[in-house]
Amino acid sequence: SKKNKLRIIPLGGLGEVGKNMMAYEFEGDIIVVDAGIMFPHNDMLGVDYIIPDFEYLIKRADHVRALIITHGHEDHIGAVQHFIEQINVPIYATPLTRGLIEGKLFRNNAQHKAQFKTIQAGESSNIGQFKVEYFHVSHSIPDAVSLAITTPAGLVIHMSDFKFDHTPVDGWPTDFAKLAEFAARGIDLLLSDSTNAERPGWTPSEKIIGPAFDKVFTEAKGRIIVATFASLISRVQQVADAALKSGRKMAIAGPSMVDNIKVARKLKYLEIPDELIVPIEQALNMQDHKIVIMCTGSQGEPSSIVGRLSAGTNRQFDLKSNDTVVLSSHPIPGNEESISKTVNRILRRGAIVIDDRVAPIHVSGHAAQEEQKLLINLVRPKHFMPIHGELRMLKRHAQLAIEVGVEEQNTIVVENGQVVELIGKKIQLGERIPGGYVFVDGESIGDIDHDIMKERGQLARNGILLIDISLDKHSGKLLHDPEILTRGFVTSEEAETLLPEVRKRVMQAVNGGGMDSEKDIINTIKSYLHQETKRRPMVFVTLSKG
Repeated sequence: SKKNKLRIIPLGGLGEVGKNMMAYEFEGDIIVVDAGIMFPHNDMLGVDYIIPDFEYLIKRADHVRALIITHGHEDHIGAVQHFIEQINVPIYATPLTRGLIEGKLFRNNAQHKAQFKTIQAGESSNIGQFKVEYFHVSHSIPDAVSLAITTPAGLVIHMSDFKFDHTPVDGWPTDFAKLAEFAARGIDLLLSDSTNAERPGWTPSEKIIGPAFDKVFTEAKGRIIVATFASLISRVQQVADAALKSGRKMAIAGPSMVDNIKVARKLKYLEIPDELIVPIEQALNMQDHKIVIMCTGSQGEPSSIVGRLSAGTNRQFDLKSNDTVVLSSHPIPGNEESISKTVNRILRRGAIVIDDRVAPIHVSGHAAQEEQKLLINLVRPKHFMPIHGELRMLKRHAQLAIEVGVEEQNTIVVENGQVVELIGKKIQLGERIPGGYVFVDGESIGDIDHDIMKERGQLARNGILLIDISLDKHSGKLLHDPEILTRGFVTSEEAETLLPEVRKRVMQAVNGGGMDSEKDIINTIKSYLHQETKRRPMVFVTLSKG
């Protein structure tokens, strides 16, 4: 029976780090929590980013009542534009989160499609059959909230990204009193962030970063370039504080960071004196020891400012040998190789690199094991479901819950697409629905599938060989020698000996008969090429008759 059954539908963020999206469905009403993106893995060639597969929601668009955003990081807001293009419902967000989304939509010419409802921590909304209460959590961005969702099926706590930082930069720690209040009511299911479930102890406070930045700013002899996420507002405040103490001016590079800082200052989430910030053009003409430049690129993204600086392709300014580049973030899983390459290129250009392995210039915004256990002990949920993380993180988080008293049969670990149902104060598995990747490649959304990705991988690894054949339509004989083009397969020296033999074999195959199709020719040439080179390029034949 659907009556009094709450369906919890993970569409992103379970089994991976990123593209977070969760749907809650109760008796014909659906609310959606977060709409994030995930950055592509190294083998996802040509892909800009990945969004959740929310086809389940598109088919039920008339039942979707709201999109609720917990905070303004890309893995929670990056897919909002794509969501509202398909399902245009009110977006519930706190003031800073709303401002960051609006800026993003404006940059993509999609702001006219959005309808917002601004919320505040401590408030609640009645949305269809749901009562949603918002409470503040400390994270690496101000104005983050988690949710208490009440239906006749029970009380669910959706604990999004959080940490128990008693001395956060914005002075606004997680609302322990509210969590205790929910615990007193009786929590039927806790869903909780698993990103740091494998990290023992406590996540350090943001407070430790201040002295580390002060030391870097005191010791740096030239320019300081600080790279972080454009939405990491708390880090911007710490850099501004250090710049003020050290007598440096602060410049912002990159449109996303410029826009986000403008929004945060306007809404009073950043306290930066006007005289501290100077245009990047002015900063580049100042003495090196008098400036700090904030930009994006801490994950080694090739198109970011730091990525272009490391490669010497940044148009506005270049690296100098006495620059200090500070990478103030932790590698997102899968980005380690890109970051390592970027660091090495920066070092080759003579600059100094400081990351969190050298100095405490970054701390995580996610709870480590002791905080996760404290949360579970504090709210004492009847059931527990880990969210936000790769499968190994989800499994470890579930084990932590069992260690602190949640019964094993009351914990449930699922990945994207596996529906979970809360009914009669019990949880059970529902059906499976699609919950995979939707690739965004330029203007193409969802048109790139895994077969195309596989082909791109083959092209990248082995190259391509094209054979153009023209036949006489009456005799079936060649009108002229086959034309052969190759890219990424053999060197010009190898080609001088290999391609004439390929041309000869194609001519024998066609004129000698027995080759009924392009496929027969392709198989013959593939076999020969592998025999000679032990490589498997992609072989294509175009055949025309005249």
